[in-house]
Amino acid sequence: MNKEDLRDMLLLGEGQNVEFKAGCGLDAIGRQVCAFLNSGGGVVVCGASDTGQVDGVGPKCNVPAIERKLSLNISPKVLVATEIYEIAGKQVLVLEVPAGKDIPYAFNNRIFVRAGGQTLPADIETIREMVLKRQEEPERWERRFSVADSESDLDSDEIVVLVDEVNNKMARVQFRNGNDALMVLEDLGLAKYGRLTNGGDVLFGKNPALRHPQARVRAVCFSSDQTDETYKDMQSYEGPLVSVFKQVYAFILRNTPTRAQFGKNALFRSDEPLYPPQAVREGLINAFSHRDYADFSGGIAVHVYPRRLEIWNSGSLPEGVTVDKLLTGHISVLRNPDISHVLYLRGLMEKFGRGSMMIQKACLERKLPKPVWRSETGHGGTLTFFAGEVTGEVTGEVTGEVTGEVERLLQVMKGAMKRVEIQQALGLKHEEHFRKAYLLPALGTGLIEMTIPDKPRSRMQKYR
Repeated sequence: MNKEDLRDMLLLGEGQNVEFKAGCGLDAIGRQVCAFLNSGGGVVVCGASDTGQVDGVGPKCNVPAIERKLSLNISPKVLVATEIYEIAGKQVLVLEVPAGKDIPYAFNNRIFVRAGGQTLPADIETIREMVLKRQEEPERWERRFSVADSESDLDSDEIVVLVDEVNNKMARVQFRNGNDALMVLEDLGLAKYGRLTNGGDVLFGKNPALRHPQARVRAVCFSSDQTDETYKDMQSYEGPLVSVFKQVYAFILRNTPTRAQFGKNALFRSDEPLYPPQAVREGLINAFSHRDYADFSGGIAVHVYPRRLEIWNSGSLPEGVTVDKLLTGHISVLRNPDISHVLYLRGLMEKFGRGSMMIQKACLERKLPKPVWRSETGHGGTLTFFAGEVTGEVTGEVTGEVTGEVERLLQVMKGAMKRVEIQQALGLKHEEHFRKAYLLPALGTGLIEMTIPDKPRSRMQKYR
């Protein structure tokens, strides 16, 4: 949704999928979100009267508190996008609610539905119908039980990093016991009855590709703009999802030519990757979150050419989503909501439905051609970035920021690690060489970060 969509919505008024709220009452919002989850999705606009008049939400509207309340009190867990817009000088809070895939949803142990433009408690017959419908539909792949062992196959370091990131950055989820890995996964819907789900395995398994070969990612850098056998670099990656994502992203940066630019009155040139890094990150993380994991012959493939970059995944667009809707950010369906929720909590995903718009904007600002999305039923989806007409000098060299040393560092990283632990894992003896060739370049590209950034020399410092 953008500001123009919101203005149109305010003019058209409330309906089956639109609700206006004068304030930001937590319980009222929770009931409304629950109702939309159970009734095909919708939009809650806070700061508007029943007639669509914008009065604003005021300074007491605590968005993090609302997100935390929804996370704690709506079951099963779900990802809801929140955004503040300014209309006529006043702030409006918008919550975009997807159609729930795990109905019935409950808020504070009560089930609500949307009927005739009203939000009502569900009666016994309605609840029975929802339960029967859920039983008849096949269970999502990410919710099925994995054969992984919940102790020996689980990468506990990855879970420690997740808990730290949620506690330090987002504060949108509260775990019953952040020190108990299995309880954390249960709180996220990634484990049940002491067993991992497929989603939990892919996200936090030491090597989920042993059980799910489709979780592997293949990356190739070709010498020409033709797909042939002549390539400069080819890698296959496997491991916990976020770790694989970081390694594939590093592969792209390492194999992407740089563009040399001289700004106005600049004395020295500046080198930057040919494609906007933030757009590439978003396109890649979308491939991980929206792909069809149930297809054992599927996967993700990244092809880097001299003049274009292709990111393919084995998930065609979900039912009801078209390329046109994708381009305008009008997405109301998540193929893998459990996996997407974790990626959102870890700060890797843009707000719900906004990624495609951000990708287009980043390319436009670089004066690059519009990226192209293609989706064919049974053949997956492809996002293509184009180099276009280059005004600066393309050096022909790959990005120097992501070196082979940085890739080696990423491969040995297991959760949060101290400097000496990383150095030992790499088998390096000289601290200064490790710091200059490995640690500082990895920090500079944003592929790893300090756990205590305010105190870089702290003896408790770790990197993740």
